[in-house]
Amino acid sequence: MSVVGIGADGWAGLTDAARAALGEAHVVIGGRRQLDLLPPQCAGRRVPWPSPLRPAVPGLLAEHAGSRIAVLASGDPMFYGIGRTLTEVLGSDGLRILPHPSSVSYACARIGWPLEDTEVVTLVGRPAARLAAALHDGRRLLVLSADAGTPAVVAALLRERGFGPSALRVLEQLGGEDEACADGTADTWAHPPGDPLNVIAIECRRDPGALRLGAVPGLPDAAYETDGQLTKRHIRAATLGVLAPAPGELLWDIGGGSGSVAIEWMRTHPSCRAITVERDPVRAQRIERNAAHLGVPALRVITGRAPESLAELPAPDAVFIGGGLTVPGLLDACWEALPAGGRLVANTVTLESEALLTERYRRHGGDLVRLAVAHAVPVGGFTGWRQAMPVTQWSVRKVREAPTPPAAERSAEAPVEPSAKPSAEPSGDNQ
Repeated sequence: MSVVGIGADGWAGLTDAARAALGEAHVVIGGRRQLDLLPPQCAGRRVPWPSPLRPAVPGLLAEHAGSRIAVLASGDPMFYGIGRTLTEVLGSDGLRILPHPSSVSYACARIGWPLEDTEVVTLVGRPAARLAAALHDGRRLLVLSADAGTPAVVAALLRERGFGPSALRVLEQLGGEDEACADGTADTWAHPPGDPLNVIAIECRRDPGALRLGAVPGLPDAAYETDGQLTKRHIRAATLGVLAPAPGELLWDIGGGSGSVAIEWMRTHPSCRAITVERDPVRAQRIERNAAHLGVPALRVITGRAPESLAELPAPDAVFIGGGLTVPGLLDACWEALPAGGRLVANTVTLESEALLTERYRRHGGDLVRLAVAHAVPVGGFTGWRQAMPVTQWSVRKVREAPTPPAAERSAEAPVEPSAKPSAEPSGDNQ
């Protein structure tokens, strides 16, 4: 199977190898717009992709098995294109991929932006809210539009997030005869919808009065809508530090509250995933709003009780327990769900939960710390410290447990001295 990238310049912009692949194909599969770019000498049967596309791919390929197939893709098939889906279905050995310059390459060439310094966000089949996570003063972004209405949606989102002064440039039909450009700012954007095939270039400029959101965990508490159930900024930063998110990893956030830990886990990298479990439906809806506002609308929110709601979830790379530690079976369920190498972090402010964490620390090791934060406040005409409730935090990495030795070997082991002290247990470093 050949996968051929094609641009707005159509047949004229294709290489000889790409033209040959299309001319020899018995069946050509692609979007209607792409199929219309082919000349009559491409005599193969033209088959438009159905919608939704992804579930239909295996059946469509099976229908034409035995035929020489060519698939059309926009630009580079492996850059947010059909190439990824086909590789997942058929494997890379079954494909011959012939790329064309992507719209991102064209856009950077037109406006003189170094490609390696430009962040790309696609809104094709994805919510516009995900753009919010990429907004930082001075950053250059390229947005792949879903349709002609996307530029107006992006301008409105920038205004709502405090980036109204940002410069926008909409580049249409890049590489084609009808290439066009529209300029403006998010605050003043009034251009009517243009061509659906467009890319939006954004030079981010934050309004001086807007709340500044950094790129690391520990966002201001004011960034969240909350009823008070919020892991506060300094504790949150320390918690994410020991959770240590890495690209592609999945977090379970138990007792979501306002969703801050799961949200900031996902903001560390676009491929980070999180599931938050919150029993209160009002709070669950609030978490969804916070996630959308802060640019991670893909956060999965489950309204239900733990541990019952955990049974069918995919295995996590890390678990954070911010509430419900005293619920019977919760800690055990989270520990059992973790694979070897997984991390568990639990925070509490109550003595009852602290006792549970102390017992688990003695059993599994790790780190048991107390985090205390004080804020300067007026005291009459002077300034003093107001202490927040201290937080006890247990963090641990799960290791592969050694197999239980046979009974004969166990009987030969030296007995444990009754005087053995807790300090003789393995330390967290050895765990």
